[in-house]
Amino acid sequence: MTKNEILEQLRAAKTAHISWVQKAKMLINGVKMEKNAIPVNSTECRFGKWFYGDAQKLNALPTNPLECMQNIESLHFKLHDIYLNIFKIYYQEDKKQGFFSKLFGKKKRITDAEQELAETYFKELEATSKALLEEINRMERRILVIPDKQLEEIV
Repeated sequence: MTKNEILEQLRAAKTAHISWVQKAKMLINGVKMEKNAIPVNSTECRFGKWFYGDAQKLNALPTNPLECMQNIESLHFKLHDIYLNIFKIYYQEDKKQGFFSKLFGKKKRITDAEQELAETYFKELEATSKALLEEINRMERRILVIPDKQLEEIV
């Protein structure tokens, strides 16, 4: 794999992450989203698929200590844990909801308190996302300093 291919994958994963966060923001801003449009599981989003797939080869890089990958994984897990709280607010079934509402998928009514709570969770999600992007950028800088020939031998 060439340096350019590695960087393209990394940048595509970063873009996918940013898109995922934007979808969460759209949900909170009232845009109707399908339940599965924003994956809750950290291995099901596009970033997670890259991270647990091709990105694992990056563990072999001499300028990419294991700590970097662990930080990214930890932040990614935290991000999805925070989103799970938002997901529950918008998609957890209302036990009081009637049969026909469940059958025809009537949207759950969000109270002002729930909306405020979702916005609070989103602020935490944004801060975690920022930290994750900083780690990804750090990884990108580490990849950039490795000579192409050396990189192709490792990865």
